[in-house]
Amino acid sequence: MGLIGSGSDSGASPAQTERKGHVPLDVDGYPVAPPELELEQVHIYIRHGERTPVGIRMAGPPANIPENWMFCHTARQFRAAVASIAAPGEMSDASLRARRVVERPNGAAAVGECLLGELTDVGRQSTFDFGSGLRKLYVDRLKFLPDVVHSNDEIYLRSTNMPRTIESLQQVLHGLYPISKSAKDFVPHLRIRNGKDENLFGNTLACKRLEILQIGFAQAAATSWNVTLEPLDKKLSKYIGGNPIRLDGKPRASGILDTIRAADAHGVKVPPEFHEKGVLDTIEKAVVTEWFADRTEEVRRLGMGPLLSDLTRKMQEKAAKGGADPTKILIHSTHDTCLAGLASTLDMYDEKWPAFTAAITFELFRKRDAPAPPASAWQNVLTMLGSAQNATDHYVRVRYQNENKILPLCAEEGKHLPGSPEFCTLAAFAERVRELTPKDWEAECAYVPGNKQKDREAAQAAADKVISKP
Repeated sequence: MGLIGSGSDSGASPAQTERKGHVPLDVDGYPVAPPELELEQVHIYIRHGERTPVGIRMAGPPANIPENWMFCHTARQFRAAVASIAAPGEMSDASLRARRVVERPNGAAAVGECLLGELTDVGRQSTFDFGSGLRKLYVDRLKFLPDVVHSNDEIYLRSTNMPRTIESLQQVLHGLYPISKSAKDFVPHLRIRNGKDENLFGNTLACKRLEILQIGFAQAAATSWNVTLEPLDKKLSKYIGGNPIRLDGKPRASGILDTIRAADAHGVKVPPEFHEKGVLDTIEKAVVTEWFADRTEEVRRLGMGPLLSDLTRKMQEKAAKGGADPTKILIHSTHDTCLAGLASTLDMYDEKWPAFTAAITFELFRKRDAPAPPASAWQNVLTMLGSAQNATDHYVRVRYQNENKILPLCAEEGKHLPGSPEFCTLAAFAERVRELTPKDWEAECAYVPGNKQKDREAAQAAADKVISKP
């Protein structure tokens, strides 16, 4: 099997490789809000940086996409804190140098080789750059965030429990607040939830009903789209062992798309047919349909409802407490399924697979002439639990891929800032999220044993109604 990414073989460092499909944060093109609005809080959901494919595909001839990816040099050397006995009854911290290496089945190991699905040096750079962009925007340009971070009350950091998202979050943080801009005693808290509590993606492990619905929908998508993919067999089957290109094929169309996108992101050569006009576009449309075209209310509630509920609750608390809530920025390191799921649920999806470091940003604004939040704790509670008077003075702007998104949920008169439909009232936003929030998560996620096949058939029947024919 060939190696890629090593300096001797590629002639270029990972940071110099071509990065197709990467959309950096556009600081200069950021549209400032109308003067009557003041930014209060920012929630960011970012897909991790460039990674290797999650599976080995097309490694043999004639595709020859190498099995071993040599793009993981910078993270391979690290220091591990160890406890060593300095004297009887005493402990001291020491630092142990170590270098991680990937061992292959034959026992061979090469420094710099990546694991499957691992964040690469290219991905580390792009997520660091994203964090640097955040600093240029929210610290330097808007003067919204402090120049130096002092405590975890000022910044909220959360990741899914995956090495690539955790490392991406660390890189974003170091770009936003490098060591020179962090208080000496500041130790950032990276929040990670247990699997059963995760809501940064549609949690099918904790919600069997969602899993059943998604399986049924995937089957319907395959029935609808496999015929459209069939003409690609003449061009591409030779690269996947003679197998047809299908949503439910071997490898699956989603896996093929994953490998090609990862290769393109690192400047790895792929068979030219994949870049012929319409080829990847057709595969992408089919895969996007399979994964994200189910916009039924139940799937939205079970998939993204819990995340949107968390988001809205925090914005309402900020609106009610004002400066008493010191958290100004909340950064979540997550996956493509989170971004596409959010965009689809809010009816703003562009039907494209999210790029590496793609991000959705929810910005909370307050009218400058709005009254200050109630002073007493009791009044604050009433404000949050009631109709939330402050919600009429607060607005939410959603941005995806450097663009403002106008949400259909606040298109009506009175549900957005007059003359600026991209600024949705917090009240209208929260009203829609309440509809998407499961009242009893466990009950809605449950299924009756023995009815699994019946549920899948029902899910497929529902999917047939909403999948648009290619």
